[in-house]
Amino acid sequence: MVWGGRRRGPGRQSEGGGGAVQFHPRFLDLAGHYGFRPRACRPARAQTKGKDERNVGYVKHHFFVRYRAFESWAHLNQLAEQWLREEADPRVHGTVHEVVAERFAREAPTLQPLPPRRYDTAYWEARQVGWDAYVEVRGNRYSVPGTLAGQPVRVRITLDGAVAVYDGEHCVAQHALQPAAQGWVTVPDHHAGLWADALAVERRPLAVYEEVATWS
Repeated sequence: MVWGGRRRGPGRQSEGGGGAVQFHPRFLDLAGHYGFRPRACRPARAQTKGKDERNVGYVKHHFFVRYRAFESWAHLNQLAEQWLREEADPRVHGTVHEVVAERFAREAPTLQPLPPRRYDTAYWEARQVGWDAYVEVRGNRYSVPGTLAGQPVRVRITLDGAVAVYDGEHCVAQHALQPAAQGWVTVPDHHAGLWADALAVERRPLAVYEEVATWS
C-alpha cells in the first residue's frame, strides 16, 4: 500500500525529507493483520500517489450527504453496505468506464481472503487504580473491584464507547463511556468489600467502656 500525507498519516520522516519513514507501530500491526506492506510515496511527487483520495471525496459528497446521523458504528456500517448496493456499486466508474460491481467480480478471484476476525480498533491505555477503586478514563471515573485499589490496569475503549478494564488478561470491569457531567460510574458490587471494611466496628467487652467512663 502506497501512503502519502507524511505529516498527518501513520508515518513520520525527519526534517528535510531524508531518511526512511518510520511508521507507527499500531499501523504496522494493522498491516500485518491484513497482509499488506506500507510504502511511503516520495515527497513532492504527486504522480507516485494512488487514486484513493478521490474515493474519499466521492464518499464524502455522496454517502455523507445522504446519511448524516448514525446511532452507532454498527448502524453506520449497515447504511454504508446499503448505499454500496444501491448507489456506489451499480454506477459506471469514471476512470475505468466499467460498472464497479462487474469490475470487482472479475478481480475478486485474485484477491486474498480477509482474516477470520477484524482488526481490533479499540484504544488501549494504561491506568493506575486509585485508593477508592476507581480509574480515570476520558475525564470521568469508573469503578473496579476493590481488591485492585492502587494496582496498575489496562483500559480498552472501543469506537462505540464501551470501556473494559483488564487486570493482566482478565477483564474485571465493563462500563459504557460517559461524560464527566453524568457523574462517576459505579457498579455497587465492586466496592462491597471496601464498604464492609469501612463500616466494621471493632467489638470490645463492655468492661472496657466502663473503665473508660471512670477516667472522665
